[in-house]
Amino acid sequence: MSICLVFFFFFFILSVTMFLLSLYFMILEKTMILEFLLLNLNSSLVEMVILFDWMSLLFMSFVLFISSMVIFYSEEYMLGDLYLNRFIMLVIMFVMSMMFLIISPNLISILLGWDGLGLVSYCLVIYYQNEKSYNAGMLTALTNRIGDVMLLMSIAWMLNFGSWNYIYYLDFYKNDYIMQLISYMVIIAAMTKSAQIPFSSWLPAAMAAPTPVSSLVHSSTLVTAGVYLLIRFNFSFSENMMYLLLFFSSLTMFMSGLGANFEFDLKKIIALSTLSQLGLMMSILSLGEYNLAFFHLLTHALFKALLFMCAGNIIHNMNNNQDIRYMGGLINHMPLTCTFLNICNFSLCGLPFLSGFYSKDLIVEVMSMQYLNMFIYIIFYISIGLTVCYSFRLTYYTMSGDMNYMSMNCLSESSFKMLKGMGGLIFFVVIMGSVLSWLMFSTPYFICLPWLFKMMTLIMIMFGMFIGYEISKFKIYYMNKSLNYYILSLFFSLMWNMPIISTFGVNYYPLMLGNIYLKSFDQGWYEYYGSNNLSNNLKFLSKFFQLLSMNHLKIYFILMLLWLLFMIFNV
Repeated sequence: MSICLVFFFFFFILSVTMFLLSLYFMILEKTMILEFLLLNLNSSLVEMVILFDWMSLLFMSFVLFISSMVIFYSEEYMLGDLYLNRFIMLVIMFVMSMMFLIISPNLISILLGWDGLGLVSYCLVIYYQNEKSYNAGMLTALTNRIGDVMLLMSIAWMLNFGSWNYIYYLDFYKNDYIMQLISYMVIIAAMTKSAQIPFSSWLPAAMAAPTPVSSLVHSSTLVTAGVYLLIRFNFSFSENMMYLLLFFSSLTMFMSGLGANFEFDLKKIIALSTLSQLGLMMSILSLGEYNLAFFHLLTHALFKALLFMCAGNIIHNMNNNQDIRYMGGLINHMPLTCTFLNICNFSLCGLPFLSGFYSKDLIVEVMSMQYLNMFIYIIFYISIGLTVCYSFRLTYYTMSGDMNYMSMNCLSESSFKMLKGMGGLIFFVVIMGSVLSWLMFSTPYFICLPWLFKMMTLIMIMFGMFIGYEISKFKIYYMNKSLNYYILSLFFSLMWNMPIISTFGVNYYPLMLGNIYLKSFDQGWYEYYGSNNLSNNLKFLSKFFQLLSMNHLKIYFILMLLWLLFMIFNV
């Protein structure tokens, strides 16, 4: 039995166990905190603390289930890779780091899981070992380091409370200045991990990783770590923090939705859609509804994992080509993959009675009930429309029309292991939204809205489909010829120039300053008054003394002559 199958069965059984335990904890409203004493030094206790409640157990069961399907899928996707075992071990380390983060009510152990995610994600992003992968890996690692530093600073400030078990202090010290400072740092840390503006550029760059990794990263592990941390910390946030987070997350949601409509790379479109959904989770969390953010986190994990698996299967069959303009008519060649892709897209758009609908519709309706300004209301609905727009555009480009790649192609759905891995998820993509809504909310949300407000989500879905279809159908031939349109589309697909700002923008001025210092100081005044001039003077003096020592007779006579002249002139 291969290593993939061993870990598939292990993770799957563990996932089912965790799910049943989660139901048990949920029904009894039970929370369990386990403390393991690692070291007792005089009066200082070093403990490992583990938190089990319905939320951590449910999230772990989802992560393990998706991981098991991804590992099963990887066996065929990574077939022919000489280092398959190393790849699987990296994926397992990644999942273990996430487990560590989920069950930690302690900032130290959270940092271990957090840093583990950052380190292993770097190893996975640079897996293919080419220049593009190295650049993407460095961007990912360095952006995430900002969050790590913020967590380290939070750990330092947390010493004021006498313990790093933050879960005990959140509600109690809500108005404390130090707790607010820690909360601000945690928000910045979460924004780097969940790629909110201005740290968004690493998320599409991380697409350099193999597709099974992308499936795992974008559904339930790396990018959701930030949202999960904020869900745990939400009790300590003041109104100002909430408004700040709401502003950045709603902008992220809008920016990524707009960018996906101008992108042609299949994986990057799905990555930008992840960013859009993360913005949605963050924004509802900043409105105080952390339960809804967690609900959407779980439903989104399922359909996003499957969406990436479908994309991987298409890329695999298209000889590693990712450009959607070369695709077309795939429904004739890969019917099952395209069916899965369509269902996931519908779920992402929030089409009624699929899993995405239950969480997304609820989030938007709760937002509509809040007493907020027009900016948030409009940006929410525009973002929903943009989600449908790019999903429909993706469906149009990949499935309709004729094949645009090779006339001599060998497209077929012969990869049965990949299809089985995908098939394991499709059932849950359809039903899990309604199941979770019954399980998680013992009291249903009562939403009282006017008829037009109630229908607003469906209206935006229809409007988004129409715009997406029109854009795809005409392919904007006339606009493509316009330089202004080209510059605009480049600006949007580059996420408002954020990748340039966070790479070249960060490097340019320090490098320029370094060049000035080099020319003016190191090779200028320092050089003249420092080492260079000193060595020249020493060289000159040593040559002079050498001259004296080598020509002593001649020098003696010259000195005698000078002495005589001195005596004569003195007389």
